[in-house]
Amino acid sequence: VVESTFPPIFQERKKETMKLIVAALLAGSAVAFAPAQVAKTSTSLNAFEDELGAQPPLGFFDPLGMLADADQERFDRLRYVELKHGRICQLAFLGQIVTRGGVHLSGSIDQAGHSFDSYPNGIAALFGENAIPTAGLLQIIAFVGFLELGVMKDVTGEAEFPGDFRNGALDFGWDSFDEETKLTKRAVELNNGRAAQFGILGLMVHEKLGEIDMAVDLPIIGMLQ
Repeated sequence: VVESTFPPIFQERKKETMKLIVAALLAGSAVAFAPAQVAKTSTSLNAFEDELGAQPPLGFFDPLGMLADADQERFDRLRYVELKHGRICQLAFLGQIVTRGGVHLSGSIDQAGHSFDSYPNGIAALFGENAIPTAGLLQIIAFVGFLELGVMKDVTGEAEFPGDFRNGALDFGWDSFDEETKLTKRAVELNNGRAAQFGILGLMVHEKLGEIDMAVDLPIIGMLQ
């Protein structure tokens, strides 16, 4: 990672940008729980009522009408995006509780000799006075882009369902499961991803609350600063 410094005005802009991101996420969550407009149930909606993820207590839940007049291809695309977001948020939440528990990689993060634990936890590691240098952030973005474009996708065309990235190599006994077990495991992943999206959003909000002296001592991870 290459060191870089920026004037205070850029640091302030980073803080304002982060506040806008959190505000937008909160607004999106609020809309998701808003009552849906009363309308006639279309044939396309009925077709998705038995899809994986339509389960108690909400059942089939589409308050924004994103599946109105949608075909199977549209549904599969939305399911793929939902799974991707859920997987990312599970990793993000796990990263939060691990690093805040004091577990960091050993050694130095750059040639200057800065250790991994010398940088703050959470979003403060990316936006803030003590954040990693911009060059380091660009390296992270480049690596994620490489995974997105070349690895985390159905390369071989063998996917059984949206989000299946085994590509004929990673199996872990999946082919030995019966159909009921496969559906159960896929439902577990889907629900864990949904919970993680709310979980990481909650942690981000609490981090910003700490900046206005409204910090809360949370279970497991403690005070977010």
